[in-house]
Amino acid sequence: MLAPELRKSNNKDSGVSPVERLLALVSADMRATDALIHERLGSTVNLIPDLARHLIDSGGKRLRPLLTLAAAHMAGYEGSGHIRLAASVEFIHTATLLHDDVVDASSLRRGKVSANIVWGNKPSVLVGDYLFSRAFQLMVETGELAVLDILAGASAVIAEGEVMQLKSTNNLATTEEHYLRVVSAKTATLFAAAAEAGAVLASRSADYIAAMRRYGDNLGIAFQLVDDALDYSGRQALMGKSVGDDFREGKVTLPVIIAYVRADDTARRFWNRSIETGPQGESDLDRAITLVEETGAISETMARARSYANQARQALSAVAPSETRDVLADIADFCVERAY
Repeated sequence: MLAPELRKSNNKDSGVSPVERLLALVSADMRATDALIHERLGSTVNLIPDLARHLIDSGGKRLRPLLTLAAAHMAGYEGSGHIRLAASVEFIHTATLLHDDVVDASSLRRGKVSANIVWGNKPSVLVGDYLFSRAFQLMVETGELAVLDILAGASAVIAEGEVMQLKSTNNLATTEEHYLRVVSAKTATLFAAAAEAGAVLASRSADYIAAMRRYGDNLGIAFQLVDDALDYSGRQALMGKSVGDDFREGKVTLPVIIAYVRADDTARRFWNRSIETGPQGESDLDRAITLVEETGAISETMARARSYANQARQALSAVAPSETRDVLADIADFCVERAY
């Protein structure tokens, strides 16, 4: 049973998302983080800041660095190291997005033409490497070996997740277990590390640190499950993202895994051709969307996402009551509700 103050709030500000509410609570820290991000993008090689800003200034919610700031804020941290950590987290996230778009041959990111399309694959990969380097410089500047260990470890796990995902591409034998391992590595790891690093920097108790890590981990899994469901939904287009990218790239995500398991022989032949052997036809995406809807794969994926969001909320039960904690709990709901 959740504590009363962690149950869904009925008095949220109308039209204001919980992410915006969290931003308001740590607004001064976020402004300092943004200033540091743009300062550290500086380079005598003009292509580097131009390409990096194309993505960094494209309207992302900065959710991961917000988790770092929130974890430090709730713990009463009074130093400036959390600003460096938050900027580091954003650099790691941006670097992985640049690399992802090259690997996936993506053409759209946050409603804009992706950097790899504008500048090409090689510059995108190299600028991603530059951002990773900047991230590690910022970590070292905190002088805290523990947070360096957390974020460095997370960077390695994210890369492992990318390689693991290659194994499941065009492979309908992919299991739910393997899929969740990829999601945990590629997405949830940075959410968890961002929250944990802020807690560790504030030198809080082991229970607080563990609670923030569990919150970030479960939030990250819920977040990715919703993204994967949205790839087969018209809601994706409203959010400035391409519909069907995963399908066109042959990614075997949870909606496809569930739909394939529940498919009849005709539908299985469709999935085998469109995902594993090719070629894909112009009407195949519409057919795939119909199949994932008819088999209940979207609703099942969303139910799983809701379960992880609830676990994220539950993790906060170990955290002392505060307005920030309540907003973090609402963000867990929001990450699922954005699909509707």
